[in-house]
Amino acid sequence: MKINSINDSKNGADKMFPENKISIDEIQSGIEKALKLSEKLGAAEAEIVFSIGESTSIQFKKDIIETAKQSTSAGYGVRAAVNGAVGFAGTNLMSDLENTVRTAVASAKVMEADPFFRSFPEKSAGYKEVGGLFDDKIVEMSLEECIECATDMISGVKSIKNMIPTSGGFSRSVSYFMIMNTNGLSAQRKGTAVSGFADVTTESGEVSTAYDYDVSRKKDVDFTGVGRNAADLAKKSLKGITCGAEKMPVIFHPFSFADILENTLAPSVDADNIQKERSGLVGRLGDEIANSELSIIDDGTLAGGISSGAFDDEGTPTQRTSVIENGVLKSYLYDSYTAGKDGVRSTGNGYRYSYSSVPSVDFSNFIIKFPQSDVIAETKKGIYINTVIGAHTANEISGDFSVEGRNAFLIENGEISKPIKSVMISGNIFEMLKKIDGAGKDVRSVGGIITPSIRISEMSVIGE
Repeated sequence: MKINSINDSKNGADKMFPENKISIDEIQSGIEKALKLSEKLGAAEAEIVFSIGESTSIQFKKDIIETAKQSTSAGYGVRAAVNGAVGFAGTNLMSDLENTVRTAVASAKVMEADPFFRSFPEKSAGYKEVGGLFDDKIVEMSLEECIECATDMISGVKSIKNMIPTSGGFSRSVSYFMIMNTNGLSAQRKGTAVSGFADVTTESGEVSTAYDYDVSRKKDVDFTGVGRNAADLAKKSLKGITCGAEKMPVIFHPFSFADILENTLAPSVDADNIQKERSGLVGRLGDEIANSELSIIDDGTLAGGISSGAFDDEGTPTQRTSVIENGVLKSYLYDSYTAGKDGVRSTGNGYRYSYSSVPSVDFSNFIIKFPQSDVIAETKKGIYINTVIGAHTANEISGDFSVEGRNAFLIENGEISKPIKSVMISGNIFEMLKKIDGAGKDVRSVGGIITPSIRISEMSVIGE
């Protein structure tokens, strides 16, 4: 039986998983019955999510396709509130929803009440339509087409002389998500995505490595270009020089800047970390914490955004939230629980890793805005860093980090010149934000962070 759409012929869910013997109409009906059961069992409130996803994964090593997998996963997640305590249970058995509800309610009954729990989200008056999140061409991709995308990356690498792929991969995903609760909330969404990455190295002689990556909601990624760009960067990184220890301007490619932001600033504006005093931004709302020309927006409504959707994983409408506006810290990011704790509205940032996990705060699409120019040409002397290693070891509370810059280059008289063998960069994200003094025109989407290259006026640089 095909998956059918719910109350909306444009939903197209019936075309997404034609080989799956799951009826969305039956799923919805089953959830409605299960929610009524939760109330009979003593739940004051209950919430049920259902998700189904199809994925294709192609992995290669050197120039050989090593694995090609297609899989489908589906399941339910149930939260039930009893006397202020919330229980959770999940299952991937379509026939086990009622037992899962019983487990969630029973779990809540033996737990202590949470004084900060308010309620699950209420029914929304309406969700803003977000475009560019679904592409029928991705749904229709065959396994052979997916393998061809991976081989295109291999071909791109090999188009650059003396460069070979060490590893890489292609992924394709098609997803459908439904959430309903006893407060009358009911919402569904669908999405698609493709991505590819390639790690490369030199074929012989001096060793040089690099990688490139791209992701899109549409079937518009240039996979040959991903491989070629990685190989070209590795080639340019050959014959690296050493540099001493000094302070100088550093320009971070979108890859490296996004990596640092994700591991430092993003956790710092998570309301859960704020409430548990695990952030350097506790009590800083209204303070100027960055260059006055810098703004950072969390936008769950961004058309085509990797983390976009009309609602978050709790059913709260997404929105544009000014996190930093003209250098001033304007807002933290909230899910419904942390918002209730602070007596504010959720910013629509409640997300789950899967149906089998409870929601928590996470950013959607972090958009970095700063006046753009030919930032390299404007730099007399400095260093350009393509990627970094070690950002995950950053101290989320202090904002301190120390990373190794990879595929780094010396900037001389406004031009990229010699490659640098190895360089360590240490700094503090809150100091960095104040020292931003330039941005390139090369805006890229690196997962959920959309940023240009960013120049920091001065940082501590230690060469090999």
